[in-house]
Amino acid sequence: MSRVWFVTSTSTGLGKAILERVLAAGERIAATSRNAAGLAPLQERYPDQLLPVTLDLTNQEDVVLVLNRVVQHFGRIDVVVNNAGYAIFGEIEGTPLSDARQLFDVQFWGPVYIMKEIARIFREQKTGGYLFNISTAGGYSANALISYYTSSKFALEGFTQSFLKEMDPTWNIKGAIIEPGGFDSEWRGASANMLPIHPAYDYPTNPAAMFRELRKADFAHLGSSSRMAEAIFKLSSEPKLPLRVQFGSDTLWLIKQQAQQTISHAEKWAHVARSTDKEGMDGEAYAAALAASPLFQYD
Repeated sequence: MSRVWFVTSTSTGLGKAILERVLAAGERIAATSRNAAGLAPLQERYPDQLLPVTLDLTNQEDVVLVLNRVVQHFGRIDVVVNNAGYAIFGEIEGTPLSDARQLFDVQFWGPVYIMKEIARIFREQKTGGYLFNISTAGGYSANALISYYTSSKFALEGFTQSFLKEMDPTWNIKGAIIEPGGFDSEWRGASANMLPIHPAYDYPTNPAAMFRELRKADFAHLGSSSRMAEAIFKLSSEPKLPLRVQFGSDTLWLIKQQAQQTISHAEKWAHVARSTDKEGMDGEAYAAALAASPLFQYD
């Protein structure tokens, strides 16, 4: 039997590209959206492969019911892609907390609800599965104007790392954080929430104002959603995955710059770190003991 995919937000962009790639490969997919009726034409073409599902990611009970409905329909789930998300563009001071909390409900708590249930499903079906959480370059290196968006992705990345560390290797549950750069999607368009500029930031040299101008610029995106879908499809057969995979030369550069800066600052300010060790304790020996533990391996 072909594999079964569960992918959130498949109406446009990357989710739609994954949906089309999975169907073209003859595999099966539960494709979620806020309105599954929009997938009816595809379901007519692929009645045995496609299960359109309306899903409210902010409702944990709905998430659990939908995942188990998919298992009942297809008999299993092999690959999960947490793809749903949108951006809020606005200064920290100018963003209503109700908007910020709603964004976290979709981009952090929604995937959390899915991971809590899919861990059990993957484990109990005895064959494991693959989990791909779609983050962003901003989930590793933050910028102005999208603070709540990037912080939700930072939270998702940390949770994903903890999730994967909790999975017993015998369960055969694999996963990776996907960090796309700019690509052809609705992220900057219809799905984005652009808030009015806060008066205190409304002058040309303010970093947030400069990012607003950058967003207005008409420039071509480097990334291709179809090529990203192809990359995820290939990764879903890899026997061993890295924790993070960058999609796009732009995000690859950004992530490397942030990682190099972190290492550089750690080395420059190491004396401050070591100055906080207890008197009489050997910090280097303590760190070496951590490095020898199987719980602190980074490969």
